[in-house]
Amino acid sequence: MTDYRKTKTACYLGFVTQAIAANFAPLLFLRFHNDYGISLGNIALISAVFFFTQLLVDLLCAKFVDRIGYRISVVISEIASAAGLAGLAFLPDILPDAFAGILISVTVYAIGSGLIEVLVSPIIEACPFENKEATMSLLHSFYCWGVVGTVLVSTAFFAVFGMDRWKYLACIWALIPAYNIYNFATCPIVPIVEEGKGMGIRQLMRKPVFWVSICLMVCAGASELSMAQWASAYAEASLGLSKTIGDLMGPCLFAVSMGISRIIYGKYGDKLNLSGFMLGSGALCVVCYLMTSLSSNPYIGLMGCIVCGFSVGIMWPGTISISSKKFPAGGTAMFALLAMAGDLGGSVGPAIVGRVTQCAGDDIRVGMGVGLIFPVILIIMLMIMRKNDI
Repeated sequence: MTDYRKTKTACYLGFVTQAIAANFAPLLFLRFHNDYGISLGNIALISAVFFFTQLLVDLLCAKFVDRIGYRISVVISEIASAAGLAGLAFLPDILPDAFAGILISVTVYAIGSGLIEVLVSPIIEACPFENKEATMSLLHSFYCWGVVGTVLVSTAFFAVFGMDRWKYLACIWALIPAYNIYNFATCPIVPIVEEGKGMGIRQLMRKPVFWVSICLMVCAGASELSMAQWASAYAEASLGLSKTIGDLMGPCLFAVSMGISRIIYGKYGDKLNLSGFMLGSGALCVVCYLMTSLSSNPYIGLMGCIVCGFSVGIMWPGTISISSKKFPAGGTAMFALLAMAGDLGGSVGPAIVGRVTQCAGDDIRVGMGVGLIFPVILIIMLMIMRKNDI
């Protein structure tokens, strides 16, 4: 009997790698500004390039992964992630333009991150595990622990060795995807669907149910990242905390509570109704957004930020599990389009919150109030699915 524990380990480390790729460079933004003289306007482009590259990779995966093969594609994801993170330590100093070196490195590891996002979920879905919804939730919890680990380890490293040594840390983080190349090259991988029998993009787009899934993913990404990306600023603005403490009290605790939610479903998922759990989570998410936007007590608002992580934990993996059941022949195209929808929501949501906050005289509570629309739409989409048994 084939042992899929190595496959699980590889996929878990894949999501840890993605967390490092998404969260390490933002910790260095001020360092880039001071060391290389890069304007803050250009610094803001780094995250935009990362997410745009991921979106592009999500779209291209639907066309090319089945031709290349899952194993080769996922090994490339780890190679790109390792090369990009290591490149961050060297290219800015080697190239004439430091900003170009940073953007090249970010683009390379964003390619790896985008591939991981599309490939790892279907690899786990194809494995013969008993409770796939619970396994999927547990898998996605490793992204949360990756975020927490990236923030805590980086903060501790900088406190002990100083920010001047950040290049050494970039190389240390690159060792994780470098090691995982071997795992993915040797672990058992089962095809998600038989060759030539997977649904194409046009087939999926003709299904009304699939558009409901797309809406769910957009709202899942927006509900999660609108709060996650503004949690630190909320903690600083509301409580007057320092940037370091704000990061620990905001995004870090948000990720912890999100990971706990995914572990709980991963452990007890066989005893819980997935759509019911997601509806309850959506309702809790609405309450959390109300707490952050309406409460005059900053500590209640901060608690809303943290608990919101728990409420959004099941949304992304839960939508993938529901869609996998509805479209068992969805194949790579389905996972790629869902990932793209989640990334789209994760890009648009925080941008809307930021723009509204600016228009409201930098009152972040007003921005959070507008963010409430995303969990509300998610609840409506879930109710449509339940009502029509789709």
